[in-house]
Amino acid sequence: MWFFARDPVRDFPFELSPEPPEGGPPGPWTLHRGRKKATGSAVSIFVYDVKAGAEEQTQVAKAAFKRLKTLRHPNILAYIDGLETEKCLHIVTEAVTPLGTYLKARAEAGGLKEQELSWGLHQIVKALSFLVNDCNLIHNNVCMAAVFVDRAGEWKLGGLDYMYSAQGNGGGPPSKGIPELEQYDPPELADHSSRAVKEKWSADMWRLGCLIWEVFNGSLPRAAALRNPGKIPKSLVTHYCELVGANPKVRPNPARFLQNCRAPGGFMSNRFVETNLFLEEIQIKEPAEKQKFFQELSKSLDSFPEDFSRHKVLPQLLTAFEFGNAGAVVLTPLFKVGKFLSAEEYQKKIIPVVVKMFSSTDRAMRIRLLQQMEQFIQYLDEPTVNTQIFPHVVHGFLDTNPAIREQTVKSMLLLAPKLNETNLNVELMKHFARLQAKDDQGPIRCNTTVCLGKIGSYLSATTRHRVLTSAFSRATKDPFAPSRVAGVLGFAATHNLYSMDDCAHKILPVLCGLTVDPEKSVRDQAFKTIRSFLSKLESVSEDPTQLAEVEKDVHAASSPGAGGAAASWAGWAVTGVSSLTSKLIRANPTPMPSETTVTQRPVPEGEYPRLPHQCELHGLVMGASTATESLFNSRVPKSWQEADSVLAQQDDWSVKGPGSRAGQVSHSDHRPLESDWNSWEAEGSWDQGWQEPSSVESPPEGTRPASEYNWGGAEPSDKGDPFAALSVRSSAQPRPDPDSWGEDSWEGVEAESRQMKAELARKKREERRREMEAKRAEKKATKGPMKLGARKLD
Repeated sequence: MWFFARDPVRDFPFELSPEPPEGGPPGPWTLHRGRKKATGSAVSIFVYDVKAGAEEQTQVAKAAFKRLKTLRHPNILAYIDGLETEKCLHIVTEAVTPLGTYLKARAEAGGLKEQELSWGLHQIVKALSFLVNDCNLIHNNVCMAAVFVDRAGEWKLGGLDYMYSAQGNGGGPPSKGIPELEQYDPPELADHSSRAVKEKWSADMWRLGCLIWEVFNGSLPRAAALRNPGKIPKSLVTHYCELVGANPKVRPNPARFLQNCRAPGGFMSNRFVETNLFLEEIQIKEPAEKQKFFQELSKSLDSFPEDFSRHKVLPQLLTAFEFGNAGAVVLTPLFKVGKFLSAEEYQKKIIPVVVKMFSSTDRAMRIRLLQQMEQFIQYLDEPTVNTQIFPHVVHGFLDTNPAIREQTVKSMLLLAPKLNETNLNVELMKHFARLQAKDDQGPIRCNTTVCLGKIGSYLSATTRHRVLTSAFSRATKDPFAPSRVAGVLGFAATHNLYSMDDCAHKILPVLCGLTVDPEKSVRDQAFKTIRSFLSKLESVSEDPTQLAEVEKDVHAASSPGAGGAAASWAGWAVTGVSSLTSKLIRANPTPMPSETTVTQRPVPEGEYPRLPHQCELHGLVMGASTATESLFNSRVPKSWQEADSVLAQQDDWSVKGPGSRAGQVSHSDHRPLESDWNSWEAEGSWDQGWQEPSSVESPPEGTRPASEYNWGGAEPSDKGDPFAALSVRSSAQPRPDPDSWGEDSWEGVEAESRQMKAELARKKREERRREMEAKRAEKKATKGPMKLGARKLD
């Protein structure tokens, strides 16, 4: 039976890359790129080939193997695995690049920033401090070739071949025998007759000075060049001179050198170093400190290196969310770092966290996610949106916080293209119907109308026919003026989705009623839209063959690409970064056209004008063209965004003069709001909430039938005209029309609700007081007073 010896190199779980070696420290080691066979993860492999007659170098290489395997420190090259055979030595470490190669590559790309160099040197000095002060070891090989850089830009100290003990129990320093390394030796080592007093760290600190010189000025040609600091920053020159001083006694300890450079105004006193130091100790920081750090981190990320943000900041952010309960503060820096990731990395690292965040009950977390949805929506696939995102988002429509309801409405513009048939045409429309009909915040009702106009092209043909006309008609009867403008512009933005019959019989009658609206801005937009619809009707009347072309989109399936046409008409609702709607809600919970007077601020040059009561969908128009677009074929205003400039010219939304309706609506009346939202499925539906008004209206309550009037006889003069009670649009009694906005529906709801709650609380307190008095009286009557010290007997 034959036994074959196994090849340890072949069985090694790591393999060398076919690329040529990257070099390495001067000496027998060569640095290769490699990968782990099982996972394919990148590593670096240092290879030493054992040669005959080089026993001394082999012993040095084996000592370096042992040192690197036993020393563990964040600033020392991380050992992963190793292989020692009779022919070679393999040391596997984290994937790194020699510092010289890294600086050359970065110089070609624009060079390293001073803050990056300060942190790199900070890491090398900290590694020396660990070796000298904690391990009593002398590195004896500090130079450019002994420093490596990982993928995050972190500097690592390697080259442990010539390390020896500072206590002298392992013998003196080993012989190097390499001229390239001996030039970094301090002058006291060359002068064997000198007996100068020195510290154990003196030689390594001299070599640190040589490293600093090379980092800023390139390769060191000779030791005499150290006298000229060259490009070394002024804030570092003083400390550098201490390192290369001729007297070894005055060279500072590595820990003292760090302390000096970290002093205020020092070379290592900057935001980048402070951020790295905090990240290294983040596990032991207090929650309040972590919250403050993450809040300030987003501002600093713009000036930090991209590799540092991807490979060091991002893992800490993910860990802080998963295990540190950091909450919503990590979202802003998390999404900012996510911009540096590829689509594959984003799907793997960010999306799972985002999906988990949507299930959180933390309101701050939910509103932050909704506000920043634009940054990650493109990475979400449709199944994830419909099954894991949308079911949680829709809870925001029923939230008691107006800001969350507002952000939920805005987010629908981004989610709508990815929603399935049921979620878009059924679930979402139910919530929109409820918000537009029952929400007590005018800006939210307006935002609902604006959002519906933008996503109208995504709806199915049946839903469009059933919803759009009724929804925009309802908006034109809203007491909040911007909502009426949004209803008019909604008709204009979706003009291609209506048949000519609907334009003539349903849309134009509604728009004509707005030509006498108390607000001039509403009247202006109504006239423009009426002219555009009339031009379409007139063109079809003159050439009936155009009917098929004009109505080609009426029965067409949902067209995601058509959403861009609606982006321009609602451009007036996109005004900036801060949410004006939220400010308006906080300032005036139930805004009415006749109760608010706002003076328009001057619009800075280059800024889009804002409405005095404008509700916005900020940041949600993705790729919308700001150029003027024509929505119709002829006699159409060049841009429906003109509504913004018209509305911005109004200094006061309240109606002036005797024509003011002072909180009452001259259109058909609105049914009262109900505080019980349990019946929203029926009352908030499109079929019942947004049906067209009946052509036959019942007379107001209290009107006598014609048979009761005295048509021929004399009528007392003090009764007046019996038909005065039938004056259209001025009836004192509300009519039960479900598709209307009542005169008093929006004014007294909140006040009446508060009065009812206060009265109910008062009655409960009174009832409770009477119960307590009755109990005390009953107890006193049955038992009587007890004497002090008396004992109660059974």
